[in-house]
Formats: sequence, C-alpha cells, structure tokens
Amino acid sequence: MAIVTDVDPQAPPEPAEPLSWADPERDVRALYYKHFGDRRRERQLFSSAAFFLTFAAVRLITHAIRAERGPFRNITPGGRHIHHMTFGIIGLLSVGYLWLLEVGTDEARWTSRVTSLVFGSGAALTLDEFALWLNLADDYWTVQGRESIDAVTLFGALLSLSVLGRGFLRDLARLGRGRARAQ
Repeated sequence: MAIVTDVDPQAPPEPAEPLSWADPERDVRALYYKHFGDRRRERQLFSSAAFFLTFAAVRLITHAIRAERGPFRNITPGGRHIHHMTFGIIGLLSVGYLWLLEVGTDEARWTSRVTSLVFGSGAALTLDEFALWLNLADDYWTVQGRESIDAVTLFGALLSLSVLGRGFLRDLARLGRGRARAQ
C-alpha cells in the first residue's frame, strides 16, 4: 500500500511564513509536523536519534564495564560472553520482519515510532561491533576496533543527511530568531 502525501518533492519551497512565540508549543508542534508529518520522514528522525543515543550509551557502558565501575557487567551465561551485537541483530531481524508485515509502516503512528526506535538502536548495537564481524575476532579495544567507529560514522552520516534535509533546522532557527525579536 503506497503512502500518499501532498508534498511534491520537486516543488519549490513555500515562502516562509512568520512564526511567533505567542504559543511556542503550538508553533514547534506545527513546525515538527510540517517537516516530519510524513511517517517515512518521522521514521528517519526516530531511527537516527535512537542510533546516536544508543551508540553513545553503549560506548559509555562498555567503558564502565572495562573500568569495572558502576553496576554494569558483561553478560556471560555459562561462561560464554554474549556481545551486544547479538541484541542488535535480534532487533534488526524483528523490525525487518514487522516491516515485511507492514507493521509500523502504514498504521498507527506509535507502531511506526517504536519500530523506528528499535531499528536505530539495533543498527547501533550491531555496527558498534562491526570489527568483530569483519575480522571474526574480539578486537573491540584494539586498533582494528577502530573499524567499528568508522562504520558507525558512515552509517550515522547517512542517517543524519536523510533527516536534516528539507529545512527543519532552518525553520527552527527562524522560529528562535522570531522569539528573540519578540522579547
């Protein structure tokens, strides 16, 4: 089932309408739906945010585990170390299957948002250990582990470019300048 939008990607941008901070919540909400009203665009936003937040969190947690600080420990049932990549792959496979069934692609917004968050998190967990699947060795803390950072950087840049386009940040800055002038 195709998603129909009223936005023509080839059309020139609409003239900027004056934004005010008379009701900031309404203005930011209107701006959000202007740029992310289409579920595909919103899924890009949510998956990008989840990707970067999960990557940052997993790096902090792995550093804490290595330094033996805080409540975090490796998961080692029966003496076998379970890498966080495993949870990422499970997340990616789950979302892939749900999207094959069109769950989260054409239904309620909350399912679209949840599957996008799981996709972004799963991608971060998996790519954070890219060097492991590339080299088939646990080299997270070695020079070869840098390959994981490179993979995350490339994929993260791709996600960011897909989200930051079409002027959302420009319009948000315009809204902020309007607020500054109003004060």
